[in-house]
Amino acid sequence: MDFSIKAYDTKNTIASAKTGCVAVAVFENKQLSQAAQALDASGEITAALKSGDLTGKPGSTLLLRGVTGVAAARVLLVGLGGQDAIGEKNFASAVTATLKVFASLGATDAIIALPLADVKERDSNWGVRCIVGTAHESVFRTDAQKSKKDPAPNGVRKLTIAAPAGAQLKTALAQAIAIANGMDLTKELGNLSANVCTPTYLANVARKLAADYRFEIEVLERKQLQALRMGSFLSVTNGSEEPPKFIVLKHMGGKPKDAPVVLVGKGITFDSGGISIKPGAAMDEMKYDMCGAASVLGTFRALGEMGLKINVIGIVAACENMPSGRATKPGDIVTSMNGLTIEVLNTDAEGRLVLCDALTYAERFNPAAVIDIATLTGACIVALGHHNSGLFTRADAAHEKLAAELLAAGKQAGDTAWRLPVEEAYNEQLKSNFADLANIGSPGGASVTAACFLENFTRKYTWAHLDIAGTAWKSGGAKGATGRPVPLLSTFLINRS
Repeated sequence: MDFSIKAYDTKNTIASAKTGCVAVAVFENKQLSQAAQALDASGEITAALKSGDLTGKPGSTLLLRGVTGVAAARVLLVGLGGQDAIGEKNFASAVTATLKVFASLGATDAIIALPLADVKERDSNWGVRCIVGTAHESVFRTDAQKSKKDPAPNGVRKLTIAAPAGAQLKTALAQAIAIANGMDLTKELGNLSANVCTPTYLANVARKLAADYRFEIEVLERKQLQALRMGSFLSVTNGSEEPPKFIVLKHMGGKPKDAPVVLVGKGITFDSGGISIKPGAAMDEMKYDMCGAASVLGTFRALGEMGLKINVIGIVAACENMPSGRATKPGDIVTSMNGLTIEVLNTDAEGRLVLCDALTYAERFNPAAVIDIATLTGACIVALGHHNSGLFTRADAAHEKLAAELLAAGKQAGDTAWRLPVEEAYNEQLKSNFADLANIGSPGGASVTAACFLENFTRKYTWAHLDIAGTAWKSGGAKGATGRPVPLLSTFLINRS
């Protein structure tokens, strides 16, 4: 879908705009939004409300044709609920309903003139992002690997967003489009089957991003990883025929001496659990265990489009976790890149074994902050469900600031996280009689002990961990990757830049 933004005033009124449809808001008390009032010179909109044809409840719609004095072929009335305090949920419902109607029209272009500036605790920038993100979601396709594609939807393909008078929203629109495109890439990668989306495939996607947006790129192969002594990461790859790939992308948009933000993504392109094999039911969903990596690549897609003036390094540690005669066994002890030895008590706790070496590698960039993103623990779903990603940081001043930035960015983007503790007490659960650390803790607080395991490899910089096990994809009839946390990460980087 193509997007544009335009302000309407007394010289260039919304009533005189020639388009296939214009959508305006009405309220439950039968009042009209400002844009709706501008189209009601004939009184036909007021008459429609008085007739009871539209309640004004959030997401309710009524399509009018040939409204006197309106150049648009159609006027779509959209309910926004109560007029006094437009909640973001009501606004989002109205946007979804509007786009559903637009998709069924015999028109190719339309204007959406909902009150962007009137949403409680939100600004017009948020309204633009809501519209663009919802529009992308409404047309996103999951049939890439079907032999017969679903018919392409008809309806509106060019959407103009009506801006409040004096609002400067072109940057907001460009950012919204970039973030939505980044989410699309993340979803596409997540949804691909694991026999296609291999570590090599992710490396090739990263190379294309680098070519398209002039990122620097390096892809480290097994021999290079061995030379770096990444024994923990490599232990996960032992059972697979697929070669591991360690991908490093660099967006150097800031000043040369500015310390970069480093994003580290878990890229297990299929997680069978290894020798500690998972139950067969729903194991197909373990193709989504690379959604942390996909979110790093999606965020870099957004970065490239936005051209942010900030230095960002992306690290993707990609491999499969498979059982075979060469696979790491429960009880094996491996040595990580920073020299700590790890007793592998459960080979299905492989994400932290991959990430710990990637987090050690991140030290070489003298980072301003490091954020790792991983579908790390089912325990995070038990704790937080599918609404919030889990956020983990230490509790000193620098980490409090980073946590506050990430939580604020999540709230701003509608891609929320909830903070959970990282405390020394939990390290007691990771003690091993035979190695420096065990890769799983004793029972209780499994998502916390996983974060505390990672914390042992991050002592030289400011760090945060995002556990996206509950937010990266949906199961059931709506099965598919969500694109999260690309909005959170992108907004965080926008704010920092």
